[in-house]
Amino acid sequence: MPIPIKKEELCTFADLLTWEERAELIDGEVFLMAPPSSVHQKILTELLRQLANFLDGKPCEVYPAPFAVRLFEGESDRPEDVATVVEPDISVVCDPGKIDHRGCKGAPDMVIEILSPSTRSHDRLTKFALYQQAGVQEYWIVDPDAASMQVFLLDETGRFRAGTRYGRESAVPVTVLDGCSIDFCKIFPKQV
Repeated sequence: MPIPIKKEELCTFADLLTWEERAELIDGEVFLMAPPSSVHQKILTELLRQLANFLDGKPCEVYPAPFAVRLFEGESDRPEDVATVVEPDISVVCDPGKIDHRGCKGAPDMVIEILSPSTRSHDRLTKFALYQQAGVQEYWIVDPDAASMQVFLLDETGRFRAGTRYGRESAVPVTVLDGCSIDFCKIFPKQV
């Protein structure tokens, strides 16, 4: 799990905007982010390539990290009022009104997190709960170690349904993008 930085007082998005380090804020607590591995970046690049190719000429857009997502920011909130800012590995946003020069204001339609040793429990527990609470419609958790992925969909009660697991041989449908599927074997090619 990313290590929180102990500060005398809680931080806000306004503080984060003045720092050079990559960090996330959860209820004002600061979590520094370690640089991603080359495997992480290869997975991110392939997912991004497939999503961007599908979305070319369509209204939804895909954004890779670093990309500030202010899940609970209200219309009249200023950066000083925002205490939760996350950086999903990939965000898909279909409402252009949520995008501003600082990132995304509100929940993306879809979020993808690629697990790493330092973020495994953070992505599966803390961020899972945040994305569910914020109303993210589709949450993918990619596990490089297992060459698998789990997909969670928000149900009518506002809770993520038990996730469908996909492996190396799967074409994974993207529920929020009608007609889109991800060729998972390009993300994790067969081992020789």
